[in-house]
Amino acid sequence: MTIAALIVAAGRGLRAGGGLPKQYRTLKGIPVLARAIRALAAHPDIAEITVVLHPDDEARFEAIIAPHVDGIPLATCHGGKERSDSVAAGLESISGQGADHVLIHDAARPLVDLALISRVIDAMRETGAAAPAMPVTDTLWQGTGGTVSGVVPRERLFRAQTPQGFRLDLIRQAHQMLKDAATDDVSAARAAGHEVTIVEGSARNIKITGPDDFALAENLLGKEMDIRTGNGFDVHAFTEGDHVTLCGVRIAHGRALSGHSDADVAMHAVTDALYGALGAGDIGRWFPPTEAQWKGAASDIFLRHAVEMVTERGFAISNIDCTIICETPKIGPHAQAMRANLAQITGIDADRISVKATTSERLGFTGRKEGIAALATATLVKT
Repeated sequence: MTIAALIVAAGRGLRAGGGLPKQYRTLKGIPVLARAIRALAAHPDIAEITVVLHPDDEARFEAIIAPHVDGIPLATCHGGKERSDSVAAGLESISGQGADHVLIHDAARPLVDLALISRVIDAMRETGAAAPAMPVTDTLWQGTGGTVSGVVPRERLFRAQTPQGFRLDLIRQAHQMLKDAATDDVSAARAAGHEVTIVEGSARNIKITGPDDFALAENLLGKEMDIRTGNGFDVHAFTEGDHVTLCGVRIAHGRALSGHSDADVAMHAVTDALYGALGAGDIGRWFPPTEAQWKGAASDIFLRHAVEMVTERGFAISNIDCTIICETPKIGPHAQAMRANLAQITGIDADRISVKATTSERLGFTGRKEGIAALATATLVKT
């Protein structure tokens, strides 16, 4: 079974205010649509993701969403006037691409979790059609002229959620058969005569509709803890020179370190640790050594870029630990200056930064004084 995800993001969603369609507004620094994309991309059973956009939103998607989903393979297509038109267009877009099942998700549900997605997939695998829902627990009234005119029994009533999962051929045919617009894909499947299995939804999987929903979503996000840890490792060989630069501190030495930039092996390790915690690759990805503009560049350029990316993605640096491995020069006398420099660049207190050194007991290339290695670990916390 190959599963594609289809995220419907073609609506205008202006009732939520903010001057932008709601899917492009941010929740704790990350756009609603980007959160939905990340949630689905994190599930190991989802092979591909297609986002259905309003034809006028391509530039908006590239400017607002793309920077937050870098590294996630995505396809896009244009939607239609009604939601069901947009879903039909998305289904046509992914047909013939190798997927045989599809999860259809509303961009306005940014807090969907992996456990809920798994429940839908498991039921879809067995029955061909499944959707999450929450039982209605409130008393339901009918009203006439501002007064209660009756009570609706709440037994057997559910609040529908997404993603809704289907065999691709089943839901594609169901949408082709639609005579009128459908409010969701379960409605389309049922209109075509298919049964849909209900799986347990999630109280967190809210749909953002009005301004108050943003406040609720931010409150829910505030209760979750997202901690990321990354590692960085780098090596540079000695060459002719009179100093080395470590963590931005110039240290007089009988040799220099060889590299395309300033060869600050310690700052490179710290930078890669930050990139690693974000799942954003390494320095070479963002500053290729094949590009002449980075020849001899100060490594704080790389570190500042990584710090900016941490902030843009809604994280804060909790701590940094860097170990420099060498026989010479002596690191101890310069460790505090290194910590202070890293603190200035990263914007965190120096007491959250450790810089220390060790030797390799005269073993290996560092033991033979052929170069310096550095290992760093960084921890990020969602803000």
